[in-house]
Parts: sequence; C-alpha cells; structure tokens
Amino acid sequence: MKLIRNLTFLGMIAFLSSCSVSGPLTAPKALVTKNAVGSKVGKAERKIWLGIWLGNTDLSITKAAKNGKITKIATVDAEIEGGFLSTTYRTIVTGE
Repeated sequence: MKLIRNLTFLGMIAFLSSCSVSGPLTAPKALVTKNAVGSKVGKAERKIWLGIWLGNTDLSITKAAKNGKITKIATVDAEIEGGFLSTTYRTIVTGE
C-alpha cells in the first residue's frame, strides 16, 4: 500500500512539473539598440497544447512592443516555458 501511494505521489510530481528557458536574443546584458532600458515591458505569447499549434499568433518584436506601448525598444528576450501538456512561447521587449 505504501509503495502504491509513493508511486502515485511521484507520478503527480512528474505530471505537474514544468521547466522554463529564457534568454536575451543578443549577448548577455547587451542592448538591441542604443535606447535606454526604460520602465515599460511588452509581451507577445502563445500557448500550445499537446504540441498542436492552432491558429496564427504573432510572436514578433513589433507585436510585443505594441502590447507594451513601447516606441523605443531597448532589449528583446525570448522565453520558452514547457509543461507536461503545454508549452508557452514569449517574446519580451523593454524600452520607452
């Protein structure tokens, strides 16, 4: 009985776990432009379930800047967060 409970517990941990990878699209700590980093952040993201990409979602730098109302882009990051059933892709832009 204890073995079944432990295996169920480990199975639930594996099912609910996820991992995330993110990083700048240029060298670390480097700016994409000579603009100041600023306080605004814009994101464009897409969630995919079971590896199926449905629809057409814009993950471009332009879309992320528009979402954050940024006119002068300073940095651009890409992030991928994977879970058991879904994966989320993000483009993150900072600037003014």
